[in-house]
Amino acid sequence: MVETINGIDFKNIIADTDTAVVDFWAEWCGPCKAISPILEEIESKSVGKMKFFKINVDMHPNVASEYGVESIPTLLFFKKGVPIKSVVGLMPRNELEKHILSVVD
Repeated sequence: MVETINGIDFKNIIADTDTAVVDFWAEWCGPCKAISPILEEIESKSVGKMKFFKINVDMHPNVASEYGVESIPTLLFFKKGVPIKSVVGLMPRNELEKHILSVVD
């Protein structure tokens, strides 16, 4: 299950994770709701390769602002706390999976 994180713990959690995928979302966002089960499915196949997190931009706007998130859903990919890639918007599952798998060593 994709873990929900908050703005207070965000940097520590991301820094302690080798490879992280962070879903910036909001409750009212239809595309965010549509992407969620796709991420859950990809996460279940990627056990041990990376960790998946989500953060609500309405509850933690400071984190979204710090990382330049202007549209949702946005996925940010991190390696040891450093952002390395971003993907914005809803896309077909196979395309999303290609983006996610491209950051795995």
